[in-house]
Amino acid sequence: METSLDKRAVSGAAPASAQGTQSAMPAASGAQRTVYSVLGAISFSHLLNDMIQSLILAIYPMLKDNFALSFTQIGLITLTYQITASMLQPLVGVYTDKKPMPYSLPVGMGFTLCGLLLMSVAPSFGVLLVAAALVGCGSSVFHPESSRVARMASGGKHGLAQSLFQVGGNAGSSLGPLLAAAIIIPHGQRSIAWFSVAALVAIVVLTQIGRWYKAHPNLKKKRAEAPAVALSRGRVAMAISILVLLVFSKYFYLASINSYFTFYLIDRFHLPVQAAQVHLFVFLAAVAAGTIIGGPVGDRIGRKYVIWGSILGVAPFTMLLPYANLFWTSVLTIIIGVVLASAFSAILVYAQELIPGKVGMVAGLFFGFAFGLGGIGAAVLGQLADATSITFVYKVCSFLPLIGILTVFLPDVEGKRAKKTA
Repeated sequence: METSLDKRAVSGAAPASAQGTQSAMPAASGAQRTVYSVLGAISFSHLLNDMIQSLILAIYPMLKDNFALSFTQIGLITLTYQITASMLQPLVGVYTDKKPMPYSLPVGMGFTLCGLLLMSVAPSFGVLLVAAALVGCGSSVFHPESSRVARMASGGKHGLAQSLFQVGGNAGSSLGPLLAAAIIIPHGQRSIAWFSVAALVAIVVLTQIGRWYKAHPNLKKKRAEAPAVALSRGRVAMAISILVLLVFSKYFYLASINSYFTFYLIDRFHLPVQAAQVHLFVFLAAVAAGTIIGGPVGDRIGRKYVIWGSILGVAPFTMLLPYANLFWTSVLTIIIGVVLASAFSAILVYAQELIPGKVGMVAGLFFGFAFGLGGIGAAVLGQLADATSITFVYKVCSFLPLIGILTVFLPDVEGKRAKKTA
């Protein structure tokens, strides 16, 4: 990021002559223009962060062979990593809402770096769990604070900003299996350490973002956000509970794909490991493509409609998946990835508008809950796979998106406003 751009970004309303930017929003509103340089940088950092995390998932077949692990132990690795992240993320969010910490982002990435290096030399299953926990600690700091940075740089386009931020993470997640197939699988466990370069690059970028964050006017002057529609505490609590259930359906299903899709393809279609990882890459790339859709569409037509279409709309495809041949499995996973991924940006911004002024807490809660569900889902589904079969797991999970019917009970907090500003 260029320093001169950073200075213009935090100096109040942007000058009318700024190249490639929209005109500044009215100064009286206290709003700023969308700072695409910061959004690009935080999205790139998210790419590196989640690429490192997805390497752990992608090398499960290698770890399973090297350490003679059961599916239950594979699930415990995911559980350890994601529970560490989920337990700490809401606490980080609550703390930084009260006391922002601009340079916590590179510190968090330092935990990820340590976990990556430890995993490359881990001699036992127990050390693998410690390494996974360190990576989880890094995520617990990264996601709430980087989500706050995205909102600060949004210029009011909150859905767009969250989508740009999250698409970086999804793109990184999709790269992990490819890099694992090309580098780690052929060269072995110690080659995991080569990816420490990515963590170091992320630390440098996040340090620059920390400087912009520290200079941002919001740290100098607290300003309360007003909710779009006044709701009672009871209705807010009900809406948050529904959103949590929707996140449960989304991430429990994603756990079945992220942790076990390669095993499913190997078991059912007898694919080699590297070919199965390419299929996982295609799914994760579809997730990245779908992520960028949900935020801007939600800004325009209302986030409730996006949540409807994303969660419930994917159900027919998930129910067909366990019965499809290899070709249609590939097609269906692309559709599922695109449709299902559009929900999270809409859910997160919807929740932030329900509880204004608590950006870090809401981001920490929902990112943390998503990680926790992924971990619990991986452990539960691993035990189910050991007791039955991988195919049976996908038959059970195919009904999860039907929980999306609960969207009907969400209050319409921003639909009318979205239509007026379209």
